[in-house]
Amino acid sequence: MALGWGCSSSAADPAPPLAPATVAETDVFVGGQEGYPTYRIPSVIETASGALLAFAEGRQNLADTGDIDLVMKRSLDGGATWSKLSVVIDQGGDVAGNPSPVVDRATGAILLLFDTNPAGDPNARRVLVTRSADEGATWSTPIDLTADVKPSTWTFYAVGPGRGIQLRDGRFVVACDHHDAATGESRSHVIYSDDGVAWHLGGSLAPDTDESQVAELDDGSLVINARDLSSAHLRAVARSVDRGLTWSDTTRDPALRDPSCEGSLLATPHGLVFSNPDSTVYLERKLLTVRVSRDGGRSWAASRVLHAGPAAYSALAQVGADDLGCLYEHGEKLAFAPYERITFARFAARWIGE
Repeated sequence: MALGWGCSSSAADPAPPLAPATVAETDVFVGGQEGYPTYRIPSVIETASGALLAFAEGRQNLADTGDIDLVMKRSLDGGATWSKLSVVIDQGGDVAGNPSPVVDRATGAILLLFDTNPAGDPNARRVLVTRSADEGATWSTPIDLTADVKPSTWTFYAVGPGRGIQLRDGRFVVACDHHDAATGESRSHVIYSDDGVAWHLGGSLAPDTDESQVAELDDGSLVINARDLSSAHLRAVARSVDRGLTWSDTTRDPALRDPSCEGSLLATPHGLVFSNPDSTVYLERKLLTVRVSRDGGRSWAASRVLHAGPAAYSALAQVGADDLGCLYEHGEKLAFAPYERITFARFAARWIGE
């Protein structure tokens, strides 16, 4: 399927690095504009040329089910301006959501994993992948992966949301979560592919884990950081030394408070970076905070509040050599839910520690 960008050039020309004290913000998806009353579930990834692709769910209502499309915009200047909205996946009145892109370093192709389900049955989740060989200008017909990555007793299933990763050896790993009807448990897990075509089920975390993100550390091990469904309200963490096939015991990080909300995790040249709403009150989604770790997430050297008001899901990106970006949900009314707009914030990596 072909998409129109509304951009005059296909070559990315990122803006110069920002001053350390500067945060530059641009609204990307605004509720009530471009055909959708509400936008949720942001994801952002850097293409091979340095462009940024921002994905979201375009919703006809605030609910997690119903008429939901996967939509996208593109930036050629490091997030300062964005193209017009394009619809990547439209399932009619049903759900297409949870964008989880990953870039193939060898070819520059973008693999976009996502979920679908009938509007009235969120337990009938299916897992699909579409591919773009031209940095999101066109997308292939989606391929259904469900039979290979979803056991028969699993009902609800979500990829990401956020982004997948490609390991140094070429393997693609995408964090997911599921509910198992046989045990009554919800767990985070990963799926993986060694060629971008055939996908397989990896290891799962302990119960009471949910939406998650995975990163590869300098020593080649993996760390996964998951939303907490327990009463601890602390982020769940596990590690893998076999490329995601199995995971260590799941622990809770006392430094990472979690109101039961998605968080973003990204390995960067500046350290392991994490963002989420900093609260231990259930569903009190505010104080979106960005943190950096110098030791693979075992401790957090510095943190900075990016948005003090109501804010929820976020997605981190690397912008050029020196800057980071965060695409995040926010609004004015915490009681209503902070989903009025999705904004891209660009800031110097040094900003977190200043």
